[in-house]
Amino acid sequence: MTKAFLIGVLIIVSTDLMAQSFISDKKTPGSVVIADENEIVNIYVDNKDFSTVQKAASLLQQDIEIVTGKKPLIVHTIPASAKSLIIIGSVERSSFVQQLARQKKISSDKIKNKWEAYHIQTITQPAKGVAQAIVIAGSDRRGVAFGVFELSKQIGVSPWYWWADVPVKKKGSLYVKRGITISDAPKVKYRGIFINDEAPALSNWSKAKFGGFNHKFYEKVFELMLRLKANY
Repeated sequence: MTKAFLIGVLIIVSTDLMAQSFISDKKTPGSVVIADENEIVNIYVDNKDFSTVQKAASLLQQDIEIVTGKKPLIVHTIPASAKSLIIIGSVERSSFVQQLARQKKISSDKIKNKWEAYHIQTITQPAKGVAQAIVIAGSDRRGVAFGVFELSKQIGVSPWYWWADVPVKKKGSLYVKRGITISDAPKVKYRGIFINDEAPALSNWSKAKFGGFNHKFYEKVFELMLRLKANY
């Protein structure tokens, strides 16, 4: 894949560049396993949640597989038994995230009614039979996606893994540190990218890769924007 197609990119960085590190490749007391030699975590998402949330879950599934070589399952019901679980959802539409908030197991008040905010938290016993979970809750659909892609970035998948061929470092084990709690929201409301679309450079490239400026092309553009926490 060529890098020359992208002549100019402008990103307004909206979140903390020094986000708290919460991923480790070594098991520590109380840490939540994403993947190791014995286990691969499942990803729970409410099937009534936003399509953006469903897409973010699918991309996280892809990212974990790229890093670990193991593909997690996406499930729409809470398993009867599990050592760990990733729970993804919006406070607007995810009934299980709402339940966790009512039970005071997650601090959704920090993001409720905010613009594109997300909250990442590890908890114990989110449901009967589930020992631990990492919960990624969003105030809205993009907030969920931004939280999901913060996890993807920390396990080693750059937002530029596809557009700029940034290599992904393989890891056999991934854990989330015990007791992590992160809440964040954009400091700038509208944040975007600019792709220099001069012909024939980008037009020829898009035709060769996708058959033109079609939905396949824009799917990659919008994925990049979500990974960069952009919205415009």
